[in-house]
Amino acid sequence: MSSKSLSRRSALLALASAGALTACGQTATKSEKSALSDLKGRPVKPLAQGGKLSIDDGRYLIALALIHPDPVSLLAAWGGDVNRISPDMFAAFTEKWPALKALPKIPRSGEPFNLEAVLAAKPALAVVSMDSGPSDEQAGQLEAAGVPAAFIDFFNHPFQNQARSLALLGALIGRSEQAAAFNSFKKARLDAIAAKVATVPQERRPTVFLEPHAMITPDCCNSPGKGNVGDYIDFVGGRNIGADVLKAPSGKLNLEYVIQRDPDVYIATGGPHLKKAGGFVVGPDFTPEQSQAGLSRVAGRRGISTLKAVREGRAHGLSHQLINSPIDVVAVEVMAKWIHPDLFGDLNPRATLDEINTRFLAVPYRGDYWADLKSA
Repeated sequence: MSSKSLSRRSALLALASAGALTACGQTATKSEKSALSDLKGRPVKPLAQGGKLSIDDGRYLIALALIHPDPVSLLAAWGGDVNRISPDMFAAFTEKWPALKALPKIPRSGEPFNLEAVLAAKPALAVVSMDSGPSDEQAGQLEAAGVPAAFIDFFNHPFQNQARSLALLGALIGRSEQAAAFNSFKKARLDAIAAKVATVPQERRPTVFLEPHAMITPDCCNSPGKGNVGDYIDFVGGRNIGADVLKAPSGKLNLEYVIQRDPDVYIATGGPHLKKAGGFVVGPDFTPEQSQAGLSRVAGRRGISTLKAVREGRAHGLSHQLINSPIDVVAVEVMAKWIHPDLFGDLNPRATLDEINTRFLAVPYRGDYWADLKSA
């Protein structure tokens, strides 16, 4: 993005910074306006010149790439979770910045936090995930060792916390204006979707079964519950059948329950990591025919093949790598078209991804990332 374009967004920066501080519970006086708090309300400071971060989730690398031209240069260590950003995106990063391959690796979010591994990497700041990063005691131990922790969240409550998290990342690395610009870009698109969804009565909202990582194990059926991907379904005007029985952000449904609910829309998530399992594969390393074949296998399984959504041509595949990071606005647009095709026929998620690639991302997404199941 040009410096001229960024300067036009200076007003947005002030608004985003103020919103992030207020949302994090910061009550700043005039003399404290530069103070920052993370999503747990803990005070944090921007990186000093030359300071580096550790990140416990590869998707934070994508977020950094939205607001910094060389995100790898900011890192002392990362989770090494290649599948979360996709092997093809990892290859694109390492082609541009080979140093990523040699970076120290720490446990990724969702795994037990390893204090020693983080300290050994010598970051100036540890960026960690809410609800799966260090305990309060471990965060205190980090701070006592001179490595404060900053908690962010792209996973549990994406619509509440992603913009706040990106604004905080921007403030920490001196790229607040760039973070505000992307948050404004995304908010405009989400607001347009929300306005149309608000016109749909609850009883007219289709039921949806979204199966994350479909076929990653032989049994069925992974599902979002309350929060996480379930929030995407709610946001675009669907009724997530998993939320009626799963109170956590994710869990597993009985196949019999899925058959009994007989959802109006079926969405499988997949990606390169499902190649060995024969599931839905998508991305620049796969042809449309390969994606279609994998989606057909997923939708053709016992029980799933009999669902109304599959019979009536409302079965789809979505790259799991499009969710749980700020670029999930593309996934939101895709899901809106699938769940309410009558309302959102004018949406063009491909154009949105192209604009993100052109205006923001240091490493663009190549290829396709979703598909519709074709009739046999």
